[in-house]
Amino acid sequence: MPQAPAGSGPRRRAVLAAALAPLAVAGCTTESARPAPGPKARPKDALVMIIRHGEQPPPGDTGEDDDGNEHPGSLAGRGERRAEELPRLFPPTARAPLPRPTVIFATGGGPSAPARSKQTVEPLAAALRLPVRGEFAVGAEPALAQAVLAARMPVLVCWEHSGIPGLVRALGAHHVLGVPAAWPDRHDLVWMFTRHQGRWEFRELPQHLLPGDA
Repeated sequence: MPQAPAGSGPRRRAVLAAALAPLAVAGCTTESARPAPGPKARPKDALVMIIRHGEQPPPGDTGEDDDGNEHPGSLAGRGERRAEELPRLFPPTARAPLPRPTVIFATGGGPSAPARSKQTVEPLAAALRLPVRGEFAVGAEPALAQAVLAARMPVLVCWEHSGIPGLVRALGAHHVLGVPAAWPDRHDLVWMFTRHQGRWEFRELPQHLLPGDA
């Protein structure tokens, strides 16, 4: 009767089973030790204030850029006065109606883009010793919203009125009760969005900085 080849038969099967047993146990242990998915984390709390730039020159007229050169995207005289008074909106008191921003964004887009938003917040940024972040242009509101929500709160955004509804949508706050569908034809407002435990709230506040402000 022929003999079975060396290393085969019941003895080999027993050896293989003994060798594979620890691996099977380790596999089961890994699966059982994998943590169960927990509840989805809520987004962090946020406080975002949005303003429109100061008044621009009437059609056919031009303002001046920071170097004194005529620039159609610059502020009018009233807009410059609003910019100078803007720090009064953020007094360093505990009962101030508006918290002092720790990050300031303004419309960017290069030398040919309107400079009104940056000009509007420059006096405030100087008073608070903060830089003005201007890396986003009108049309880049989704990217701006990501940067705003990732920044240290509170945040102030000074923007072109045509892009503000897109920014509000990108923040996820456009369905909040009371949020207008478009920015009104005014320069003297502050839109304040507060997110707490994942839910946004909205307030519209007057600036009351210049004679004639509503």
